[in-house]
Amino acid sequence: MTTFSPADEEKRRGVRQMKITATGLLLLVALVYVLAKWASNAGAGGWAGYVAAAAEAGMVGALADWFAVTALFRYPMGLRIPHTAIIPNKKDQLGVSLGEFVGENFLSQDVVRQRLRAVGIGSRLGAWLALPDNTDRVTAELATALRGALTVLRDSDVQAVVGEAVTRRAGAQEIAPGIGKMLEKVVADGGHRRAVDLIVARAQSWLILHDDQVMDAVQGGAPGWTPRFVDKRVGERVYKELLRFVTEMRDSPEHPARGALDRFLTDFASDLQSDTDTRARVERLKGEVLGRGEVQDLIASAWTSVRSMIVSAAEDERSELRLRVRASLLSLGARMATETKIQGKVDRWVEDAAVYVVTTYRREITSLITDTVASWDAEHTTKKIEAHIGRDLQFIRINGTVVGSLAGLLIYTVTRMLGA
Repeated sequence: MTTFSPADEEKRRGVRQMKITATGLLLLVALVYVLAKWASNAGAGGWAGYVAAAAEAGMVGALADWFAVTALFRYPMGLRIPHTAIIPNKKDQLGVSLGEFVGENFLSQDVVRQRLRAVGIGSRLGAWLALPDNTDRVTAELATALRGALTVLRDSDVQAVVGEAVTRRAGAQEIAPGIGKMLEKVVADGGHRRAVDLIVARAQSWLILHDDQVMDAVQGGAPGWTPRFVDKRVGERVYKELLRFVTEMRDSPEHPARGALDRFLTDFASDLQSDTDTRARVERLKGEVLGRGEVQDLIASAWTSVRSMIVSAAEDERSELRLRVRASLLSLGARMATETKIQGKVDRWVEDAAVYVVTTYRREITSLITDTVASWDAEHTTKKIEAHIGRDLQFIRINGTVVGSLAGLLIYTVTRMLGA
């Protein structure tokens, strides 16, 4: 509201032309009045009185409407007459009234619900989404928005939040009972036996490949005063017994060591759930693990990997992410376009959201109108409003001149008829 656009200037020229036309018509009826009075005094006949009466009333109507139109924008002839220059003097009050009008008539709960219900957003949105071109456009826009959001977010901030959240969540919840229940179920289902099979099989293979190292290790632990051949025989014996034990354990599902391991795991699962000391030790171990820098770095680096994966998927039009989003949108659009139940849900969601916004932020919305109007310069605002509606207001002056003339002629005629 501080400058005039080319369109505004064009409208101002139109207002000036209409002012000239209305003023010219006033001058015309004034000239007619003078000539009619002169003709009447010169004995021209009764018609002159009718013309003079019509012209006189036309002048009165033109002047009255000129005063009314002028009083909207400025003081008539510079005279500070009360209730004139209404727009510049009442600009702020007009802004408040406009804000209240908008709030009461456009931002009320009933009006919003009625208007949105009449639009039928659910069915229209569904029909629009059901078109593949529109779905492609929405998918591309969502991908762009996702990339933009991930670009704006600073990795260090997100990593700090993720690390803090994971650490806080893990630290706040005791993990021993959960681990105990899981271990108990694994043992009951026999799921641990696959791990035992793998371990003993790998141990047996390792012993076969590293027999010399095992025997050397046994011989190296023998006392220095024993003969070397005895150490060698002991090392060979220990290696053979160890290999035999591992091989039997691998080949025999009912091996006593396996049963002992089952009992140990069962007891350990029970202790994790019910033994106070065991649970406390697990919690201390958990705290030590979470406090290590390597673990924190691992948690923080997870965001970098996730972010890179999401950005790559969003940029690739043929990625699984975008294809799934597109398929979901197409399916949703087709269902919204045909199923009245879904349409009703969408309509209610939109209505509830709109009602929440207008009821919660009505004051902020109307204050935007009020504050904006209050910030406008009074003189410039007056000129701009006059440029937009002044041309039509000048027609009031013209109509006032014509209607006044006709009314004056009618009054004069009736008066003469009654006098006659």
